[in-house]
Amino acid sequence: MAIKAYRPITPAQRQKTTEDYDQITTKKPMKSLLVAKKQQAGKNNQGRITVRHRGGGVKRHYRVMTYDLPKNVTFTVEEIEYDPNRSARIARVKDENGVYYYVLADTKMVKGTTFKAGDDIEVEDSNRLPLENIPVGTFVYAIEITPGKGAQMVRAAGASAQLMAKEDGYATLKMPSGEVRKVLATCEASIGTVSNLQHQNVKIGAAGRRRRKGIRPTVRGVVMNATDHPHGGGDGGRHGSGKAPRTPWGQLTLGYRTRHNKKTNKMIVRSRHEGKRK
Repeated sequence: MAIKAYRPITPAQRQKTTEDYDQITTKKPMKSLLVAKKQQAGKNNQGRITVRHRGGGVKRHYRVMTYDLPKNVTFTVEEIEYDPNRSARIARVKDENGVYYYVLADTKMVKGTTFKAGDDIEVEDSNRLPLENIPVGTFVYAIEITPGKGAQMVRAAGASAQLMAKEDGYATLKMPSGEVRKVLATCEASIGTVSNLQHQNVKIGAAGRRRRKGIRPTVRGVVMNATDHPHGGGDGGRHGSGKAPRTPWGQLTLGYRTRHNKKTNKMIVRSRHEGKRK
C-alpha cells in the first residue's frame, strides 16, 4: 500500500496523489450483498438542507456489511474489494456452509487466508473473540460497545486500539484518538489493524475529485454579505476582529465541546483532550 504521485503536466496533478489499490483483487462486487443507495443531498424529508455542502457525486451502491459474525465458524477470504462508502477495504468471505459476508479487511487479510470467530479460539490475526480472551497489549479493531450489537468502534482505515488492562469485568482500551475508555470485557473485537494504512496521506488535489465524492464547495463566511453570515460584510478590512466565531445562524462555534453523552461519559478513563493543551 503505497501512495502514487502523478506526472505534473497540470497544476492539479502536481499536488494530487492516490492509493495504488494493490490490495484489491476484484472490481466486481457480489450483487446479492448490494443495496441501492439514494442520494439525499443533505436534505431531510421536508426538502430542507440539514447538512450543508452535500450533493452530486457518482452513483454508488451500499455494501451490506456484517459486524457480528456467527460464532465457532471458520471463514475464508475470497476477495478483497474497494468500498466507495468507507475508507477501509472490505473482504468478501465465505463460511463453512457457503454463505457469503462482507467484513472489514485488516492489513493481514489476503485472498485465500482463513480466520475464525468464537469464544474459545486461537489468538491470531483477524480472529474475532471477546476482549476477556485477548491478551493485554494486543491491537484490536471493530470493537463492540454493547455485547452482541456488532462492531461500532475503530472501523476507519488504518485504525487500531490497544488493549491496556482487564479488571472487574471491564477491558480498558487506548483508542486511536488517544482516549482511554472502558468497555465490557464480554464485548468482541477483531485482532489486527484496519486495512488501507495510507488513506490519510492521500491529497485530493483537484476540485472535481471532491465533487465526485458528493461534496460541494464550502464558502467562508468572511467573504459573504452581512445578510448571509455573521462574519460577512465590511469594506474589505478585517472581519469579526475580537469576536468569537459563529455559525451562519449566529450560534457560537469552536472552542467548546459538543459531545454530550452522559450515559457513556463514565466509561472514559482519560479524555483525548488531556495533555494536548498547555
